[in-house]
Order: sequence, then structure tokens, then C-alpha cells
Amino acid sequence: MFQTLTLTLDTGDVVIKLRPDLAPNHVARIAELANEGFYDGVVFHRVIPGFMAQGGDPTGTGMSGSSRPDLKSEFNREPHVRGVCSMARSSNPHSANSQFFICFDDATFLDGQYTVWGEVSSGMEHVDALPKGEPPHTPGRILKAVAV
Repeated sequence: MFQTLTLTLDTGDVVIKLRPDLAPNHVARIAELANEGFYDGVVFHRVIPGFMAQGGDPTGTGMSGSSRPDLKSEFNREPHVRGVCSMARSSNPHSANSQFFICFDDATFLDGQYTVWGEVSSGMEHVDALPKGEPPHTPGRILKAVAV
């Protein structure tokens, strides 16, 4: 089973500890997409200071995902705090696909409504440095994503 996901950004590497104990299907999806090169070149299209950075949409619009079927939710009790990685979704709880977000700060109002699948173990300063906006004028980009 995969243990970490490394996102190489313009500013440096972000290492995420994967949590298959919380969300095995979401971890498998993220790792599979990363290792197929799906996330390479994808931007963070929604970066809200004090809240979160969202990416994972190949179109950069926040309206798309991978060609794979959406995932059934794996909501868990893990709190949405700084560094937590969780899946983005529409109003349908079973609509997570490829988009994810990384919390800048505590966002516990999301607890139990979004699937937590990992936590940043190093490189959070590189997430903090992402250009802000919805969308950012010049969005930060994932240069390479690798799960091991």
C-alpha cells in the first residue's frame, strides 16, 4: 500500500502522509492518478488565504475531474486542521473524483462532510506560498506528483 504522495511545486516538494486507514479507496485513487501522471502540470485553481488550496482539475476550472467514476464517500472523524488533505466534491456526497484540497488553517466546520485522505508531513511552507485567488492570476502548479 502507498505511504506517501510527493507533490513537486515550483517552490519545492510537499510530502503528504497517506491515510488508507481512513479512506482506502480515496488513497488508492489519488495514488493511481499521481503515478499515471494525471496531476502533472495541474494548477491550484482555488487558493483562499486562511482556508485551503484546491487543485486536481485538469481543466483548471474546478468543474472537471478524471474519466474514472466518482467515489463513494469515506467520511471519517479526522479533523480538518492545518495540513490536512481532503477530497473536494459537489453537493452530492458521493461525487469526489480527482480534486482535492489542503487546509491552510483549522476548518473543522468541514468535519464529517468531506473525505480526509492524508496530511502534509513536510513542505507546508510551499503550500502557504501558492498564489492566492479564485482563480489565482498566475496559479501555482503541480510539476510532478508521485505516490510511493
